[in-house]
Amino acid sequence: MIATPSPSLIDGLQQIVGSRHVLAHHADLVVYECDGYVIEKNSPDVVVFPASTEEVAEVVRLCRRHRVPFLPRGAGTSLAGGCLPVGGGVMIVLTRMNRILEIDLRNRVAVVEPGVVNVWLTQALRGTGYHYAPDPSSQGACTIGGNVATNSGGPHTLKYGVTVNHVLGVEAVLPDGQIVQLGGPVEERHGYDLVGAIVGSEGTLAIVTKAWVRLTRDPQGYRTMLGIFESVDDATNAISDIIGAGIIPAALEMMDHGIIEALENAFQFGFPLDAEAVLLIEVDGLEAGLDEQQQRIVEICRGRSAREVRLAKDEAERQRIWKCRKQAFGAVGRLAPSYCTQDGVVPRTKLPEMLRRIAEIGRQHEVRIVNVFHAGDGNLHPILLFDERDKQQVRRVLEASDAILEECIRLGGSVTGEHGIGVEKINFMNRLFNDDDLQVMANLRAAFNPDGCLSPAKMLPTAGACSIEKSLPTRQAPH
Repeated sequence: MIATPSPSLIDGLQQIVGSRHVLAHHADLVVYECDGYVIEKNSPDVVVFPASTEEVAEVVRLCRRHRVPFLPRGAGTSLAGGCLPVGGGVMIVLTRMNRILEIDLRNRVAVVEPGVVNVWLTQALRGTGYHYAPDPSSQGACTIGGNVATNSGGPHTLKYGVTVNHVLGVEAVLPDGQIVQLGGPVEERHGYDLVGAIVGSEGTLAIVTKAWVRLTRDPQGYRTMLGIFESVDDATNAISDIIGAGIIPAALEMMDHGIIEALENAFQFGFPLDAEAVLLIEVDGLEAGLDEQQQRIVEICRGRSAREVRLAKDEAERQRIWKCRKQAFGAVGRLAPSYCTQDGVVPRTKLPEMLRRIAEIGRQHEVRIVNVFHAGDGNLHPILLFDERDKQQVRRVLEASDAILEECIRLGGSVTGEHGIGVEKINFMNRLFNDDDLQVMANLRAAFNPDGCLSPAKMLPTAGACSIEKSLPTRQAPH
């Protein structure tokens, strides 16, 4: 049952942001009932679209006066339920805060609002000799604020690092409505690394309203290759061999037969439909030495029975290859009406065993699973295909997902590399961490968010509900 927000709350929000930037009708709210994790849904009671840090702070203060929970949302591309309004309340959507405020090439820093789509910064920097290195596969849709929330990775994290390695500072609204700046344009700052605490906290400590991000000089050259393999085992063993040879590619991605088929149907790139796996390998840096690295990679792949290693002949072909890879999840829509993407991590040397187990789990639970992932750092993205209208399929997908994540833990890995815990993986936190670890995390959360009203019931198994919530009726749990 959807709770009815009080008229005074609606009126107060409209006074802050304008009536056209507040949604309270059920038909409008359904759009915000889930993010990219479609299995669990629950509508917020109100959606509000602030346009400035000051408006965010006023909205937070109003929510506290009305004793209702609140949570931030960006583009909604989260794949772990990070944007799910578990207890209803007010959803603060930051997409109107979408300006690139400053690009300072001399100091190699840009200042952006949270609603800036990741690729917009890439486009704004084109031709300057610099770029923003974190490039999630959802780069064309996801926002930098969301990337900060989940500490997003992407294909080039193997060499360049994840979002936290590129965020110098943030401006944020704390759960009591206070505006703070942590870090800033300076490379190194003394004291506790509070920026590092905010990045990856999934909106449970503060609402980020501005970010200072590091810019990286463009490499002098690239060599982009596609290794074509007859077996997944050969491809995954080649991955470890490349890293073991002392080569750190800018990117090292793997796609299995199911993804190859979907991409070829979508883009007609020329992927071999009879291959079991393709490795997308890119090295970059100074021109001197790139040919040598390329040749060594070709030798390693052939040593692992690669049928062929193709080299992108020019920048246009390189861009086309990357377009195919980054739109892989969109192409999956050709395979099933719904999908659930997992985000486990295992040591690179365990990839062959893990891929075999994923295949076994798929057969055991009668779920078709295809794979496309950041192979260089062992960050798996098995995609489980199903129809969410069929409850039996949903049940089997959830069981298969749990089995995959359990296997990642057994092999010495983790249940998330970049998608976050959200609501999807809370039950795994007790399996990853002991009670003391979880208590330390809970203490940090309580220092920022003592009553739990910012993003309640997220990330930690002890997160619970908003302790001051009184003005909204009790809601049903999300289905």
